[in-house]
Amino acid sequence: MTDAKKQAALDYHSQPIPGKLSIEITKPTTSAKHLSMAYSPGVAEPVREIARDPENAYLYTGKGNLVAVISDGTAILGLGNLGALASKPVMEGKGVLFKRFAGINSVDIEINAESPQAFIDTVARIADTWGGINLEDIKAPECFEIERTLIERCSIPVFHDDQHGTAIVTAAGMLNALDVAGKRIEQARIVCLGAGSAAIACMKLLVSCGARAENIYMIDRKGVIHSGRSDLNQYKAMFATQTPLRTLDEAIEGADVFVGLSGPNLLSPEQLSKMAANPVVFACSNPDPEIHPDVADETRSDVIMATGRSDYPNQVNNVLGFPFIFRGALDVRATRINEEMKIAAVHAIKDLAREPVPREVLEAYEVESLEFGPGYIIPTPLDARLLDRVSSAVAQAAVDSGVARRPYPAHYPLTSVDDVYGN
Repeated sequence: MTDAKKQAALDYHSQPIPGKLSIEITKPTTSAKHLSMAYSPGVAEPVREIARDPENAYLYTGKGNLVAVISDGTAILGLGNLGALASKPVMEGKGVLFKRFAGINSVDIEINAESPQAFIDTVARIADTWGGINLEDIKAPECFEIERTLIERCSIPVFHDDQHGTAIVTAAGMLNALDVAGKRIEQARIVCLGAGSAAIACMKLLVSCGARAENIYMIDRKGVIHSGRSDLNQYKAMFATQTPLRTLDEAIEGADVFVGLSGPNLLSPEQLSKMAANPVVFACSNPDPEIHPDVADETRSDVIMATGRSDYPNQVNNVLGFPFIFRGALDVRATRINEEMKIAAVHAIKDLAREPVPREVLEAYEVESLEFGPGYIIPTPLDARLLDRVSSAVAQAAVDSGVARRPYPAHYPLTSVDDVYGN
């Protein structure tokens, strides 16, 4: 990033006031009567009602539309372990996206924890404050145990977006890409470069969507994850295959799919050339992908390409998922975000990319057309239809799978497409 762009980013976060979020008052406060209702003595009445039935917190407070965005700062974006406080701009940014795209209020919380258990205990003790918890930028493998334990201990949705948000959007785009390529996910040979939290979650969800584990070759810094290795943690071991292949160069031969969740420039043009016809390449290292889209297009005219970048087609962007997943979960007061809800989100995102794109979306991206095909396999983040399609699919899946505490509503009681997008 140039010095000018660095300064522009710093100015954006610091001017005209520091930070990106503020708190707003939702009730009138212009009279003594208003103030007596907002605090003492009027506040005593909802206190008594909540003490009588904790579910009344959803009726008398903002709990039902409030998400905590929580991090320990051990894996901040691509910057690594820079500490809890350094993660605050990212957590604030996540809050901006929750509000902008799904009308959800959020509070960012950065925890200095001496151990994963200390982090778990801290979050669990304060979990009743919110309607949901979004975990963010927590390093692997600790993030797996942190999320699993908090899901068990909390009665509200706990969702590590670095894992599942990436996986949901990747799976949606992958199903469409394979369809465009004329291939079936059940038969696809998949190479995954990277074995961190996002990579493992992506591969697990692809298996839930029909991929065969024996057709997945996951690669970490030591090479192919195979059954003969003795250095694998329990999460990597799930993808250990019986194979003589040991390197990316060997595994990529004849592969239908490459998923990169690793680092820049790790897939060479020569390796791309070895892939099967109509190869699907999701090079998601950001900002510099495993292979640059221009290089990929020069190497293979038949490549179907996605990246994490916003300046190229088919951006794998978590904002297509997490705001709407939480919106649906909150609207039916789900106790968790389960596999059925994730798969529902996958198919809602997938299906939306196959529909005609509204004129306002085309204008926002300054293009004449977007049509389902190699250059458009994933909806754009500014497609307002995502709120209704993904949220409603997730809400219905929560009800159908038995984790909702109230029926699926005919319309959103807390927000709507018009409310969120200001139409």
